[in-house]
Amino acid sequence: MSYADLPLHYGQVPPWLARRMALLGGAIVEAIVLQYGKGEVLRRLSDPCWFQALGCVMGMDWHSSGITTSVMGALKKSVNPMSGELGIYICGGKGRHSRETPAELQVIAERTGLPGDLLVRSSRLSAKVDNTAVQDGFQIYLHSFVVSDTGEWAVIQQGMNDASGMARRYHWHSATLPSFTETPHTFIYGQNQGQILNLTDKGATPAKSGLLQMVQEGPDRMLPEIRKLVMPSHHDVRAMDVDLKRLGSVLAVAHERGLHDFESLLLLEGVGPRTIQSLTLVSEVIYGTPSRFTDPARFSFAHGGKDGHPFPVPTKVYDETIQVLRSAVDKSKLGQTDKQEAIRKLSVLSEKLEKDFIPNENFQQVIERERNTSWMYGGRTVMGKAKPPAKKDKDDPQLKLF
Repeated sequence: MSYADLPLHYGQVPPWLARRMALLGGAIVEAIVLQYGKGEVLRRLSDPCWFQALGCVMGMDWHSSGITTSVMGALKKSVNPMSGELGIYICGGKGRHSRETPAELQVIAERTGLPGDLLVRSSRLSAKVDNTAVQDGFQIYLHSFVVSDTGEWAVIQQGMNDASGMARRYHWHSATLPSFTETPHTFIYGQNQGQILNLTDKGATPAKSGLLQMVQEGPDRMLPEIRKLVMPSHHDVRAMDVDLKRLGSVLAVAHERGLHDFESLLLLEGVGPRTIQSLTLVSEVIYGTPSRFTDPARFSFAHGGKDGHPFPVPTKVYDETIQVLRSAVDKSKLGQTDKQEAIRKLSVLSEKLEKDFIPNENFQQVIERERNTSWMYGGRTVMGKAKPPAKKDKDDPQLKLF
């Protein structure tokens, strides 16, 4: 089984960021439903790499345990008011909210005609498996159950190990579930800490036969190959954490003068280079293929991070990104898909440029430039608002790296 570090971080998301995360997250989910359908939202939520990229593009700390709680909280706040339209419902959450999942599912069942008892059983079994059948030292404290009005569901839950200071995130998807008690996860996301008791492992069949009185499906369907993602413990974003060719092509789309004529082609006139940078990464979250999310830290270059890594959250850019995406989604509902197609083409152009792109070694210069200009875009962190650099280099050239 693949593994990755997910350092435990405590604290709360500041209101100014939480509000924006809900708006952007809701618009992204709505855009995916419009383009690919509600089932695609559930599939992506069960993909740990995509989930991490989503948290990064929403301005959360790029590698910490806080991404899970904050992203699911933001999505629940923004998606549930549109559930009747989208056909997607988000239940549960952190702590006491996780215990409300059964009651929330029964309410949804009454509205939609779904089998409430079966959904509650699925919710409880997924939590029981990760807390009891898989005894890996992590105690579940977050349980989010996402269900569509067709009965398809996904589970995102997270456990903590105070002794090690690590968290582990578990992903489930009903569409790829051969059995609750035999290799049920799409991914278990956490640091390898030695041998564990895993009664869901195929080799544990003799041991669990006398313990679990559940009807087992034959394992005739194999889960897709597990995605591998290793997250480091360092808080800053380093060159080794991102694919420099991919990041470079994104910044080239946004900042290279020779490409500015693409704005009229993509119907995004009036949107500045810095917002184009963010929109390109948001575009990839919506339209990118699974192979594009192996370096989720790259997506923190859309809206930074609340702790200032890789740079303060540029709130003005964030707001403009939300406005452009919201406008595209609303117009798409009316059959006016030009702006939505323009946003999609940003990721297409970035991927096209990437093929022949050769980055140099000025990665840190990119971060410094973002930090030095953050104040111009309403940069904020949990510590306060960004300030202009003490000394401004008048000869600061346009970056040639990307």
